[in-house]
Amino acid sequence: MGRIGILGGTFNPPHLGHLALARHAHEALGLDRVFLMPSREPPHKREAADPGPGHRLAMCRLLADGDPSVSACGLETRRAGPSYTVDTLRELHSTHPGQELTFIAGADAVATLASWREPGALLGLADVAIAARPGAAAAEALQAVAAVRSSPRAAPGAASRNVRLLELKPLDVSSSAARERAARGEPIEGLVGQAVADYIAEHGLYGAGGGARGSGEAGARGDAGG
Repeated sequence: MGRIGILGGTFNPPHLGHLALARHAHEALGLDRVFLMPSREPPHKREAADPGPGHRLAMCRLLADGDPSVSACGLETRRAGPSYTVDTLRELHSTHPGQELTFIAGADAVATLASWREPGALLGLADVAIAARPGAAAAEALQAVAAVRSSPRAAPGAASRNVRLLELKPLDVSSSAARERAARGEPIEGLVGQAVADYIAEHGLYGAGGGARGSGEAGARGDAGG
């Protein structure tokens, strides 16, 4: 029986922090593979500078290229309407029978679990890995999981699912910073990697021009720093 991790989000754009988290989850949780799962239409937030799910999926593929532990999955981008995690987990169980699933999310997101679609059913479909900064309090996220588990609407088996904390020192990188730097024509390969930076410049995403590609030695290195 294999084990798959699902790291969802808008990935607008995907960056080296996403890749670091996926790799850390793969190693710390003993997963066979981690899917970067860009949403088609996130139900909880809207972003003005969205190039569309096709571009975001393509960038996830470029970010994960060459890493045997991480790959991009277009399941949510192909499904019409808002991307709900519980629907994604059900579909993955259908398309990957016999696989154990682990849903990976940040502590801030998990703290809002009660507002998600069918949170009790979600906890019955997958283990949960909560990403938090070292030393940061994840109590609110853990309390949110406990509250959903104790709800009468929780799915059978939800209480027996594993909940793990993933402590990872965050990189100084964010999608919003990458978008802002791209719009100013500044190099962004140190935030998103060379392949994604080149893709953003080639397609003129986020108002980028040629400057977003990066150049010379720094561009070739693809440093992981922010």
